[in-house]
Amino acid sequence: MIEIEGLTVQYGARVALDDVSFSVKGPAVGLLGPNGAGKTTLIRGLLGFLKPARGRGTVLGNSIVAERLKVRQLVGYLPEDDCLIPDMSAVRFLTYFGELCGMPKTDATQRAHEVLHYVGLGEARYRNVETFSAGMKQRIKLAQALIHDPKLLLLDEPTNGMDPAGREEMLRLIGDISREKGIGVLVSTHLLPDVEAVCDEVVVLNKGTVAVHGKIAELQGENRKVYEVRVQGNRNRFCEILVRHGYEWKEWKDNMIKVLVPENEGTAKIFAAAKESDNQIRHLVFEKSSLEQVFVESVKDRKE
Repeated sequence: MIEIEGLTVQYGARVALDDVSFSVKGPAVGLLGPNGAGKTTLIRGLLGFLKPARGRGTVLGNSIVAERLKVRQLVGYLPEDDCLIPDMSAVRFLTYFGELCGMPKTDATQRAHEVLHYVGLGEARYRNVETFSAGMKQRIKLAQALIHDPKLLLLDEPTNGMDPAGREEMLRLIGDISREKGIGVLVSTHLLPDVEAVCDEVVVLNKGTVAVHGKIAELQGENRKVYEVRVQGNRNRFCEILVRHGYEWKEWKDNMIKVLVPENEGTAKIFAAAKESDNQIRHLVFEKSSLEQVFVESVKDRKE
């Protein structure tokens, strides 16, 4: 779906993306990062709006530099900022975008009605777009991204400004697009639950570099269990024995550690390590790692 290798993008002397490399297949990929991490810059680079200082990239097998017009023909883009034209009805607005993509006016009009119905704006199709609520504006932005039947959607903050019900419906639409319509989706957002709801894979950017990239299930530790453990006694000896048993561990809070246990094993070796090291287990709680924890841990150690 997207392949990036050594991509560097600069605004004058400021480096916005620094030697970014990753490859994703989809169908739905989350793009996460703090404000200023480079998410929007990456999307603009993928669309060919920004010329990289170094590196290369392809979208659906097409170069983001040499074949940027081909990329735009295959990609639908929902920008974070509003892209609406006042004094246009919703159907006229979408028809116009269809014509810009090369569709005959009759076909563009028919497609506009279909897409408006799909995103839940069928009854508002003759209203002027500037009268729409924040949630309706997000929906018509999604509709214009779909008008030309793209192979990939780049969605920049697609649930921005939506109420809980509208946000849930937008996520349902995104999930349907990626799983049922066969259209790849890249969702750039600061809302981690949105990514957990619709994406299988995630790329975390921090200060212009890739902090984490992988399948969400693997990053959350689906194939291994996580236990919070606190012992009384010689903790260092306890941890040494855990490692000997093949378990990973890391420091946590309140004098606790996190122990990573293979999915097909239980807590027997934790108790055995405590007995062998002459420790008492005072706290043992199962915990499945959340995407929020993965995100926080991936960016907290980066220096300012």
